[in-house]
Amino acid sequence: MRIFANADYPFLSWRRRAYIVSGLLLLLGLGAMVVNYSSLGAWLNYGVDFSGGTLVQVDFDEPVQVEEIRAVNPGWEITRFGEASEYEFLIRVPTFEAQLDADPTAGVATGLAGSFGQDAFEVIRMEAVSGRVGDELQQRALLAILISFVLTLVYLAFRFEWRFGVAAIIATAHDILITLGFIALFRMEISVATVAAFLTIVGYSLNDTIVVFDRVRENLANRKRGVGYAEIIDRSINETLPRTVLTSGTTLATLTALYLFGGAVIRDFALVLILGIAIGTFSSIFVASPALAAIESKWPRKPKRSVGGTGTSRRRQPAGV
Repeated sequence: MRIFANADYPFLSWRRRAYIVSGLLLLLGLGAMVVNYSSLGAWLNYGVDFSGGTLVQVDFDEPVQVEEIRAVNPGWEITRFGEASEYEFLIRVPTFEAQLDADPTAGVATGLAGSFGQDAFEVIRMEAVSGRVGDELQQRALLAILISFVLTLVYLAFRFEWRFGVAAIIATAHDILITLGFIALFRMEISVATVAAFLTIVGYSLNDTIVVFDRVRENLANRKRGVGYAEIIDRSINETLPRTVLTSGTTLATLTALYLFGGAVIRDFALVLILGIAIGTFSSIFVASPALAAIESKWPRKPKRSVGGTGTSRRRQPAGV
């Protein structure tokens, strides 16, 4: 049985409620960023990839508390890692050894050995990035997202028209801002994997929006006299609703399984995708489509003129008359 096969919901009439929800989420995210800035000195919790420093993953033989590790060096940032949260920890040191022959883990290993013993732990992995490289990665990540926006606008303007492109960009910016707000709220670490998740969200959200817009274009081509633009959009959303719900539902189910059973390394990546896809599905219905309707009401299309400019086709006169 097809889900929502005969859906007939007045989505555009609910747009003000959706605007309130989006506004509250944006304010919540902005508030979380302000709190982060006051406590962390940055709007978001940038990882080693973007802020520079050394990240060391340590596995202890016996259960250890975070306070015991922090007592070794109060300047370290320490978080539990994975399922074995009492044994494995991530230690972030905000310094980077510029010398190629230096071991960035030496300071961490020496400090831990002095407090717990040389054989009480094992260094599992280490990542070290200089501050200059981190700044360059930040710029390139932002450039990648901006380029994706521009190419999307060009594609939609070419395939549809500029109204569709602007509405899609508004919805995509909405998705990214709210997702960033959730990341700030949960203080998730911004890493290269997070940027990859953002680009995936951009693609998924745009794909969902384009499906709706393509149906809008088809219905506009077969538009009957007296049918309004808003009614066309509502009908298009309802016609594509089964596809939207099934696609988003199956994707979210897969990502939820990945989040629960994929391990700590991929957990943040999966969570960002879950948030982004849920928000993207919401925006394709309650942000992109109302934005398209608003743009159309502000800058309406000019009706196509028939041949001869009189509203009726000009008959061809037979030769010699």
